[in-house]
Amino acid sequence: MGLTNGLNVGGEERGYGDRRGMTPVDKQIIIFSFYRDAELRGARLLFNIINHLKDSDSQLKLSRHLADETRHAWLWTRRIADLGGTPEFVPDGYQRRLGTRIGVPKGIVEILGLTVVVEERAQSRYMAHAALPNVDEETREVLKLVTEDETWHLSWIEKKMREIAREEGCADKADEILERYRRIDREVYETLAADEAELLRSA
Repeated sequence: MGLTNGLNVGGEERGYGDRRGMTPVDKQIIIFSFYRDAELRGARLLFNIINHLKDSDSQLKLSRHLADETRHAWLWTRRIADLGGTPEFVPDGYQRRLGTRIGVPKGIVEILGLTVVVEERAQSRYMAHAALPNVDEETREVLKLVTEDETWHLSWIEKKMREIAREEGCADKADEILERYRRIDREVYETLAADEAELLRSA
């Protein structure tokens, strides 16, 4: 399944996979718009978690984490602006597709599990992008900054998820949730990966 639902480019509705007439800069703007969308939707997910984790340590970490997510979205927005573009609206990006498949998480352990999987995918996408030989220095610097933050995000969220699962007497539930969500994540990302890889190679 190509990325045929997804984007408004230059006022014309067309898919992520439709690359007719796109310049390398157009392709970069599309890629960065998808990254930006994922970061903004990640911030929205954290807002939901704030209402569930009331302890002071979690509130402190969530505030920092949320600040990171919105800063990442700004970094991609600024990178798009530096290229002479504006962010493209992404109605059907990775997190939206993932959310459609998973549905509404049941309880805080599932919400945290979803956050872990989303952060893992973000880190994987950024590392794969940074490893390409044709990445300009400005983009590489943004990738470096956001990847460093993802490592901390993953660490504290997964630790908290497992801690709560143990307290609820269902430690195995954490592994089951992560396994299920990671499987869905792989299936969802397959719908994006081929076209994203092509855009990255030719941008």
